[in-house]
Amino acid sequence: MATNITITKSARKLPGWLWFIALWCFGVGSAMSLGYAFKLLMNATLFAVK
Repeated sequence: MATNITITKSARKLPGWLWFIALWCFGVGSAMSLGYAFKLLMNATLFAVK
């Protein structure tokens, strides 16, 4: 019983460096997808203006 409790506690709380890497990857991915969507939108509006 005691081993199960410690395993669930360690699995629930990730170490700080792992959180940093996960959040960094999420931030970079969201920024890249936002930039790509913005680029597509700008291309669409620029071609519509011309």
